[in-house]
Amino acid sequence: MKKLLVLHTGGTIAMKEDHLTGGVSPDVANPLMDANLEIPADVELVVEDIFNLPSPHVTPNEMLQLKERIQDAKLSGFDGAVITHGTDTLEETAFFLDTTIGNLLPIVITGAMRSSNELGSDGLYNFFSAIRVAACKEAKEKGVLVVMNDEIHSARYVTKTHTTNVATFRTPTLGPVGLVTKSRIIFMQEVLPATHIDVDSVTGMIPIVKAYAGMHGDLFEALAHSNIDGLVIEALGAGNLPPDTIPPLKKLLAQSIPIILVSRCFNGIAEAVYDYEGGGVQLQKMGIIFANSINSQKARLKLLIAKNRQLTTAELKNFIEN
Repeated sequence: MKKLLVLHTGGTIAMKEDHLTGGVSPDVANPLMDANLEIPADVELVVEDIFNLPSPHVTPNEMLQLKERIQDAKLSGFDGAVITHGTDTLEETAFFLDTTIGNLLPIVITGAMRSSNELGSDGLYNFFSAIRVAACKEAKEKGVLVVMNDEIHSARYVTKTHTTNVATFRTPTLGPVGLVTKSRIIFMQEVLPATHIDVDSVTGMIPIVKAYAGMHGDLFEALAHSNIDGLVIEALGAGNLPPDTIPPLKKLLAQSIPIILVSRCFNGIAEAVYDYEGGGVQLQKMGIIFANSINSQKARLKLLIAKNRQLTTAELKNFIEN
């Protein structure tokens, strides 16, 4: 018998559409609580409404709450966890859990793009698929998984790519790690080992800034005079910035403020290739750390976790780059 903890957190999967106005909002009761699913005979579900929030309302504090509940569940003998979540920040909650306790037990996160009473609602099916994946023996040691639309994605790389399409969750460059079929759960890729760093706090101010053509250094200059704990930059191309941004970035680095760089490109990785003013080679020599395989919102969470564990500069660099 597999004992799974189900944690409902809100989001579209727990909302209803007002047929008069077309607006989608939280329902009084979570419709999934009364879902009539044919759960496999060897699976026992323990279901909790841990909170009921639209995902733009979810903060690292709620992510920490989920992490601690799952750690308690492990100590209580649970074999896996399923989390239902709004899709706007689903990838961030998934990544936070993956980075802190990813291999503690199978953790599967799912959501919906259509609310419970809309035509073609995908929530109940995604929820059932997530239960199936969390209960399968192959889900062990694969980190946190995101299950949507018959696909299984690693939380490390998956991202929301479309505002409304049910096939919104994609893994750029790599693709899904597995598939959900009518009769089987199939994993087609191995998930590489990753460093997990647990935390018991999530304090810190870490903004994200996106680079653009003709960007000046004014914003970075303002940040150099503000109370930030770190900075993530979505750089151009392989990891380059307009030259006017360099002087204020040097000021930030001189203040021991860690700066993490990712690419604003949807595919590929950031790396120090170009050797000119503002190019990646110069940025890396200055001390900016390249997070070569994750997006900005995930890099921000990684930096937040590192800050709350008080990693040294060398430990931070190794943690971000791997």
